[in-house]
Amino acid sequence: MTSGELTRVEQPVEGPFSTRQLLRLDEALRIADQVTGLNFSIYLGELGESTRETAEDLHRRTRTPSRSVLVAVSPNQRKLEIVTGSDARKRITDRDAKLAGLSMAAAFAGGDLAGGLLIGVDQLATHAGRS
Repeated sequence: MTSGELTRVEQPVEGPFSTRQLLRLDEALRIADQVTGLNFSIYLGELGESTRETAEDLHRRTRTPSRSVLVAVSPNQRKLEIVTGSDARKRITDRDAKLAGLSMAAAFAGGDLAGGLLIGVDQLATHAGRS
């Protein structure tokens, strides 16, 4: 993990995404931010033994935690955590996050990590609605 604020798309130095995939993910995050008024981020990497606590710690490092939505994925651990801040949670219910998580997991199981993240961000933004 890095110190300081979490970046938009954070992945290991030699991550699984091509430059094109990173650009698509960044564009999806930018659109989700613009449409919803929330701040979406993706973290890809190890989450440690307590995946939820680590994801919540990463979420606290985002620009505006109360308005942030973090999708944290640890492919090696086969773990996915979606963390929403207090303002974001008013617009994205636990049920909405679980549905997005199921869609992402289905894509991940098929070997499509980038596609799963794109689907998940889109679904979360759709559930959040326009700002």
